Amino acid sequence: MAETELSVFSTQCLDRRIGDKATLEGEVKAWENYRNKHNAKADWHFSNQTARVKLRHLYPAI
Repeated sequence: MAETELSVFSTQCLDRRIGDKATLEGEVKAWENYRNKHNAKADWHFSNQTARVKLRHLYPAI
């Protein structure tokens, strides 16, 4: 989920040159506020159980 959010952040906020740290901080804060205000969510295409079956090799046996 974090990787997805970083990808969205890169395309929506960091897709251009930002000249200084203060501008960068302001842009990041504005992007963060927008995402939080609009309740941005991940759209999962399958359930936890389906993921465990499909990605069995990534989950340790319990």
